[in-house]
Amino acid sequence: MSRGMLSRLAEALYWIGRYVERADDTARIVDAYIHRIAEDPFGDPDAACRSLFAILGTKIDPDTPVSRENVLSELVYDQTNPSAITGALLAAHENARRAREVISSEMWVCLNSTRNDLGAQRSEATRVGSASYMKFIRERSALFAGLTDATISHDEAWQYLILGRSLERIDMTARLLESRLLAAEHSPDWLTLLRAAGAMESYLRASSSGSDPAAIVTFLLLDRTFPRSAFHSLNVADRCLEELTVAGSRSDTVNQARRTIGFARTRLEYSDPRSVLSELQDLLDFLEQTCATANNEITAHYFRQVVAVPWESEQGT
Repeated sequence: MSRGMLSRLAEALYWIGRYVERADDTARIVDAYIHRIAEDPFGDPDAACRSLFAILGTKIDPDTPVSRENVLSELVYDQTNPSAITGALLAAHENARRAREVISSEMWVCLNSTRNDLGAQRSEATRVGSASYMKFIRERSALFAGLTDATISHDEAWQYLILGRSLERIDMTARLLESRLLAAEHSPDWLTLLRAAGAMESYLRASSSGSDPAAIVTFLLLDRTFPRSAFHSLNVADRCLEELTVAGSRSDTVNQARRTIGFARTRLEYSDPRSVLSELQDLLDFLEQTCATANNEITAHYFRQVVAVPWESEQGT
C-alpha cells in the first residue's frame, strides 16, 4: 500500500468505479431484455426473466412465477441490493461520501444529484415506461465517467477508480454474452446485445460481417480498441495495477492481482478468433472467475477493511 493513499480511501474509490459501472451495464442489459419481452408476444416472459436473473447472479424461487414487474422491483428499483441498479448507485454515493477528500466536487455533485433524482425518475418511469429510467442511469453514468477523466489528476485515486470500473466491465461483458448460452431463445438477438453493450456503431465500422455471431463475440471479447471489450478492459486494469505497484514501491511483494489479470489478457490475446464461438462458455467462465479472483487479490493486497458488498457469486470466494 502506498504511503500516499489511505487504505479506506483506496477501497472506496475502487468500489465507486465498480458500482457506477454495474448500474450502467445492468441498465443496458435489463433494457435489452424488457424490449425483447415486449416485442415478442408469443415468447415466454417467465423464462426470459429467469434467464436475466441468472445472468445477473440473483437467486429466485424456482416455483414462483417471475414477471417483468419482478425484474423492475428486484434488479432495477431495489435500494438495498448493491447488485440492483438503484442499490448500486446508492452504494457508489455512500463510498463517494467517504472519499470526498480525493474526488472532485463535480464528481460528488454528479452522484449526489443523481441519488436525489432517483425517486422522481422512478415516478416518471411508472408513467411513461421503464426505458426512461434506464436512459437516465446510462446518461448519468456517462457524465460521471467523463468527470472522472476530466476533473481529477490521473494519480493513485484515479487508478483505483478506473481499476474497479475495468474489472466490473469485464464481468458484465461476460454476463451479457452468457445470456446467449443460458437461454438463447429467450434472450435478445445478437444485434440487440451489441446495442446493450454500447457497441453497435463501433462494431459496424470495424466489421463487415453483419449479425454474424462469431464476429460479434470476437469483437466484444478480443477487440483491442473498443473500450468495453474484455481484452481492452484487461489492458486498462493491468496498466492501473502496474502504476499502483510502482507507486507502492513494494518490490518484496508479488502483486498476485496483476498476475491474474496478465494471465487472462495473454489468453485472450492469443485466442484464435475462428474458435472463440465454440469455446465461448469456457472463456466466459474463465473471465468471470478472473474477476472474482482479482477482486479478492486486490482486496488482500491494497485494502484493510470491507466497505462494500460484492456480487452474490463473489461472496464466500
